[in-house]
Amino acid sequence: MSAIAVTQPAGMRPRRLTPARIGVYAFLIVTALFFLTPLYVMLVTSLKPMEEIRLGAILALPRAPTLEPWVKAWSAACTGLRCDGISVGFANSVKILVPSVVASIAVGSLTGYALSFWKVRGAGLLFGALMIVAFVPYQIFIYPLVRVFAFAGINNSILGIVLIHTIFGLPTMTLLFRNYFASLPQELFKAARVDGAGFFRIFWSVMLPMATPMLIVAVILQVTGIWNDFILGLIFAGRENLPMTVQLNNIVNSTQGERAYNVDMAATILTALVPLAVYFASGRWFVRGIAAGAVKG
Repeated sequence: MSAIAVTQPAGMRPRRLTPARIGVYAFLIVTALFFLTPLYVMLVTSLKPMEEIRLGAILALPRAPTLEPWVKAWSAACTGLRCDGISVGFANSVKILVPSVVASIAVGSLTGYALSFWKVRGAGLLFGALMIVAFVPYQIFIYPLVRVFAFAGINNSILGIVLIHTIFGLPTMTLLFRNYFASLPQELFKAARVDGAGFFRIFWSVMLPMATPMLIVAVILQVTGIWNDFILGLIFAGRENLPMTVQLNNIVNSTQGERAYNVDMAATILTALVPLAVYFASGRWFVRGIAAGAVKG
């Protein structure tokens, strides 16, 4: 057997460092600094005692770092009339987040599957209506929903805010899963039908295991959106179930006397920790999931 000759590319070898590449690196560095500088200022300020903050050197590292502002933000900062810290809001946000994410993804994946494989009567019209709703500002729906929820007796409750997040997350989740399922081979669906599998059997045993990348994308989007929500939690959750973002606003805006900037910064970082952790833990799968099907269909 004769060896296969490998042809080397002709021409000059590209230079590693060109003016264009230097410009790209400079742009990326400036962009990174632009977005990281506020985080740096918040972090160093949260570790400084008030005596150092009064000096006005916001970019300086703390001379005597302390975790006291973090402890106070978590357990003793005043959110209006109560001084329980932001931990109460964290517990409320978890109670709202978990069932909202599970319900919105479960319903959205099921409707996306039905619209892509079963072609129910009026599927195109229903899908179009969902997409229109996805781009309508939800402030338009707030007053009617408040009236409906008050009539049903679920306003100002965990059930009410979970239902709201499920409803508003449904169009986006349907779009994601409908496009992803539409990119899968129809032969898989037909083979399962030949074997006698029904609607839910095909969904649970065939389609859902193949949709892992899209499930991760959906979890990231929903966790970020629901955790960062402010207005829906303020209106529908009720005074006893206010999420962490509303508690943060109360800490920052209800301070009397000297404003404790270090406590405010610590409370802000604590509020953002969950979305940051989700992004850092699953960012690679997010890109993979988007590339796998979010832009197809």
